[in-house]
Formats: sequence, C-alpha cells, structure tokens
Amino acid sequence: MQLKDRPRTGWQLRGVSDPESVAAHSWGVAYLCLVFGDRMEAEFAADERELDPNRAVRLAIVHDLAEAETGDIPTRADSTADTPDPAETDAAEQQAIAELTGPLPARLRHDWDEYESRQSPESIFAKEMDLIELCLQALAYESAGRYDPAAGDPDAFHEYDALDEFFATAKPRLRTELGHALFDEIRDRYKAARDSDSN
Repeated sequence: MQLKDRPRTGWQLRGVSDPESVAAHSWGVAYLCLVFGDRMEAEFAADERELDPNRAVRLAIVHDLAEAETGDIPTRADSTADTPDPAETDAAEQQAIAELTGPLPARLRHDWDEYESRQSPESIFAKEMDLIELCLQALAYESAGRYDPAAGDPDAFHEYDALDEFFATAKPRLRTELGHALFDEIRDRYKAARDSDSN
C-alpha cells in the first residue's frame, strides 16, 4: 500500500508538480498491457513464441513492488548524474522483495523474479509497457505544462532539456517492433508539444 504514497523520483528531480505515485505508474503499465496485448501477442507469434497477455498484466502489477521499501531510484542518461551502484541497488531490492513477499503467496515473488529476468515473452512485454508508460507520462506533463525545471534539483540535469532525458533512457532499452513504434509516435507528439510551448 505504501506505493500509493511514494512519488516517482525522476519527476520530482525535474520539478513536476504533484508527480504520479509508483502505484499509479504500475497501474498505467498494467493498463497498457491490456490495451496492447493482442498486438504484442501477434508480434511474438510471428517469431513462433507464445505470449499470455494476462500474465503480463500480473507482472506489471508487481514489477515495482520492492520500491515500497527501497524507494524509486530513477534510471539516468545524464553522464553527470550521481547514480547508485547497480549491485547495491539490486541487493537492496532483493532483500526488500524477500521481506515484502515472505508472508504472501509464493507466486508474487515468482512474478517479480520473472519480470526482473526479462527472459519470458510476458516479462519482455511488461518491460516494454513500463518504458512506454514513462514516455506517455512525460508527454502528459509536457502537454499540461506541469513541470518547472527551476523548481527541480539544479544539479540533476546538465545534458538534457525539458523532459528529454526520460526518452533518452527509454529508447535503448526497447526490444520489440511495437515498443519502438509506440515510442516514435509518443516522442513526436512530445516534440510537437515542446515546440508549441516555445512559440
């Protein structure tokens, strides 16, 4: 339940007013899995792989569960950003998920582990939608003018303007045709919104 009150750190760093919570993000990822399940199922079928879209929704729901304990640690593209050691982050998340899921049905820990592995079609799909949801949220904040870089951390962003870094972190991690197509469409809409704001 703590995820409902835990804001997404990347948006806070950029000065977004009233940023989404981790739980809101997880809901958005699960919803995108529902919306695009048939299209991703067809893409995987073309490669002779089976995808269960409903299972991907399960993975999406639990994918950030560890952040109830660890907090949200944003992925950064800015080479000047102070980022934690990935091994330490992984260890902290492993400990947190063990504590959080200990008294719960074992399938929840299994679902989280599967998502983290990025090996199954369902975990790949859920991660694609995780990245796409991030980009959609950046578009929403840009379109609504809901951020003020001056209100954010002045030392957090040196190499990226506006919300550009969120797209820079998402693009290289996409692995599917659908993910790339959605990314390109959202990025184009984001750029149009930025151009409109500057005129």
